[in-house]
Amino acid sequence: MRNKRAKRDKPQQQRIKLEVLEAQTPNQKEYIRNIVENEIIFCSGPSGSGKSYIAAGIAAHHLHQSQVERIIVTRPLVCAGKDVGSLPGELNEKIAPYLLPMQENIKHFLGRALYGHYANSKQIEFKPLEMMRGATFHDSYMILDEAQNCTIDQIKMFITRMGKNSKVLINGDTNQTDLRGHSGLTHVINKLSNIKGVGVSRLHYEDIQRNGIIGDVLNALEN
Repeated sequence: MRNKRAKRDKPQQQRIKLEVLEAQTPNQKEYIRNIVENEIIFCSGPSGSGKSYIAAGIAAHHLHQSQVERIIVTRPLVCAGKDVGSLPGELNEKIAPYLLPMQENIKHFLGRALYGHYANSKQIEFKPLEMMRGATFHDSYMILDEAQNCTIDQIKMFITRMGKNSKVLINGDTNQTDLRGHSGLTHVINKLSNIKGVGVSRLHYEDIQRNGIIGDVLNALEN
């Protein structure tokens, strides 16, 4: 992505060195390379394998370096088999708790003060997937998390929001879904994987870095 001149004043705290993103496994390193080299990037892997963490880290650094103007984060409104549309409150209020993990990931790399600056200036936005139809995002990192809970049409709609000088990062676990039918993620990956500019990365239990035993637990329960 090209370097861009910053259009907004940056706070004093921006001089603080950002948290460094370092790949912990060969698969994570390959995912980072895919993000750098492609425009649309899919990453499938189990919880804790680094999908969202790496996406947040690269997006945060590119925003900080003025290579993009903003970060857009979204996810589908389906969680643990429940349609959160039935929960009380406005749509933004319903989805806020489910976007908190990605919010914390971005905040980890930027620091609280710098994150607050970007959030207040609308350079970091969290949007319900259902409210993105009709929008176009230029100069942006567009991140769709928990995409295993998306239909084919939802993923298609998200990708086609992509404007100039933007990257699309779509993360999920193709081995699980909370949808009553089939996940659209596997279908879309299979259909698009051979297109130039599309990268596909796969993370596995051995890529889980939260605690070494988690990978063993998941492997035992799911096999």
